[in-house]
This record gives sequence, C-alpha cells and structure tokens, in this order.
Amino acid sequence: MSKHHPLRLFSGEANKPLAQEIARYLDVPLGKCTTTLLPDSEIHVQINEPVREQDVFILQSCSAPVNDHLLELLLYVDALRRASAHSITAIIPYFPYARQERMSKGREAVSAKVVARMLETLGINRVIYMDIHAPAIQGFFNVPIDPLTALPVFAEYFQKSELIDPVIVAADVGRAKLAGKYAEVMGLPLVLMHKRRTSFESVKATHVVGEIQGRTPIVIDDMIASGSVLTQLDALIEAGARPEIHLAITHPILLPTALQRLNHPRIKELVVTNTIYVPPEKRHPKLTVLSVADLLADVILRIHEGRSVSSLLKLT
Repeated sequence: MSKHHPLRLFSGEANKPLAQEIARYLDVPLGKCTTTLLPDSEIHVQINEPVREQDVFILQSCSAPVNDHLLELLLYVDALRRASAHSITAIIPYFPYARQERMSKGREAVSAKVVARMLETLGINRVIYMDIHAPAIQGFFNVPIDPLTALPVFAEYFQKSELIDPVIVAADVGRAKLAGKYAEVMGLPLVLMHKRRTSFESVKATHVVGEIQGRTPIVIDDMIASGSVLTQLDALIEAGARPEIHLAITHPILLPTALQRLNHPRIKELVVTNTIYVPPEKRHPKLTVLSVADLLADVILRIHEGRSVSSLLKLT
C-alpha cells in the first residue's frame, strides 16, 4: 500500500455490515464518522478523524430511503473534500435513479445524470457501482467509473448447486446482454422472456424464446423491487420448464409485494447479494444472500495500489 497516501474506508448508514466486512478483508479499521438526523429532518455528517492526503473510499448504497442516503453520501463527499483528502472514491453498490437514465416521455428529468453531476460537482474522483440498471449511465460521468458485476459470485454459487439441466433465463430484453454473459461463463444455454411494461409497477410476459423443455430455469435480473418478475414465471412452466425456478437478482430492494410473491409454489429460491442490506424482517425462507465484500475489497485494493482492475470488469 502507498505510504504517502494511506488507504481509508468510511461508510454511510445505508449498509454498515457490508462496509465492516470489506474492512475485514482489507485489514483496515472502518473510519470513524457520524451521521445525525436532526429534528427538522435535516442530515448532519462529520468525519471524526483526520483524512488529509489520504486515499478515501466511502461506501453508500442508495437504497430506501433513497433521497436520505443519497444526500448523506453527497454531504460526506463534501466533508472529505473540505478535510483535504487526497482522493475520494464513492462505492455505490446500488446506484440511485438508475431507471431514470433517459426521457421516455416529454418534460421528464434525466435523474441519473443529475446524480452524476452532483457527485462530480462536489469533487468525487472515482465511482464504483455494481450491475447498474442502465449501463449508459457510465457516459454521464467525466471521472473514472468501475462498473462491477456480481456474475462471478452468482456463477460460483450455482455451479456448486448441481441443478438438473440448468438454463439461463433473461428476465426481459433489457437483461439479455447480462444474462448472455452468465450463459457464456457458466457454459449454459440462454432463454429470453419477452415482456411488455405497461406502467412503473406492471409488467406482462408475452412469450418465451429458446429451448427450455425439461430444464431448470435460473432467471437473471439486476434488481427486484415490487417483484413483478415473480408474477411472470408461469410462462416458463407453460413453455415446459421444470417446476423449480431459481432467480439470481443482484439488488434486493424487496418491497412487501415481492416478499408475498415469493410464496409462489414454483419458486424454489431467490438468490441476491448484500449490495443492499436485508433486515431480518425481509429474510424470507426462500431468500439466499451472497456477499460481494471480497469483490469490492479487491477492486479497492487494486485502485489504491495503482493496479489494473480490467480483469474484474471484463465480464460486464
């Protein structure tokens, strides 16, 4: 590690357990900082130790409440810059407003670009995120971006699961490229679910493309919020799939409707990562949470030491 610019890791309040796990992998203490919610709902943050001329990594997944966690991150970036940190890298495993990356109708905000501009205006030097919903968001930034994927974590898990004739299923056309990478890495065929979105909350599956007869589906997606994908799985069974459906979905937003829909008898397992903290009340019996801490620790160490991270990005 650089002696001139020591590595420091800090965390907002959104996912402290992930930050603590990363700190253990790096063998560094988690930086001391304090977030206070004031009586009028304003947020106050403070760095409680010197960071002058240090390489600082600040982890914050912008899950619900999204705006509070985003603002907390922005305030920490400002505090670190004012404290004369040498560099500031934002680790945002779950990037906010990633589904608002373009104008699909007139007179809409391109909210993902607003987030990028705020981070850059405050002086961020680099951003790391994972399995972002719209890869084009990388182009909103003028600073280096490391777009990681949870593919290696999921692939290792399912390769040890010994499923009967597994097949990778893209949850929709937008996830076809990501699912194709899973199929390539795992050496499995690829099937596509064709769906039509009728609103923010409503999606309807129209047909299944590919050979799925007698195979065990592994459905790939980047996030699960309301769980609309869970209502479309009967289309796979109707197409001849085995009645044991597994899902590999990176970001577990898990609104109450998703937890209810997990009770579907055809769903065997929902495998997610800890990019978003899953509290005990959301730990459904069919839910398996995999850790991405070692992957994030690896990319942090490579960036700090000035080594290439391309081998970690080649699957994206």
